[in-house]
Amino acid sequence: MPSNDARILAQAAVPTAAVGAVAALVSGLTVGGKGAVGAVVATVVVVLFMGIGLYVLQRTAKSLPHLFQAMGLMLYAAQILLLFVFLAVFKNTTLFHPKAFAITLVAGTLAWIAAQTRAHMKSKILYVEPESTTDAKSEKSGHSS
Repeated sequence: MPSNDARILAQAAVPTAAVGAVAALVSGLTVGGKGAVGAVVATVVVVLFMGIGLYVLQRTAKSLPHLFQAMGLMLYAAQILLLFVFLAVFKNTTLFHPKAFAITLVAGTLAWIAAQTRAHMKSKILYVEPESTTDAKSEKSGHSS
């Protein structure tokens, strides 16, 4: 993974993990141990789903840029479907508190989106390939290399 992609991943994952830690603390204090477990599970789900999505989109942008937008939409649909499958599997679980899980899932997702947006806006990614100075000089002089 190129350094810029890794930087964006880290700049999105760290605030999300911090929101998850706060949610686990609050859930643990208000609901008990199962609330804390629900918050931790939700944070792990958000970081995994969103991190894998970011990785897949970065790979698609580099190898198949013409499919980038379609891949983003397909990835979003796949993430929602996988989340529904996860929720269906753990529908009647007693492992964690479902309300703490749901609230942390929404808060973590919003934190990830905000942090990733900020990281993209702060990064200096070229969207146009700059001309090299040797190409410009050879065109002006009429010589080709």
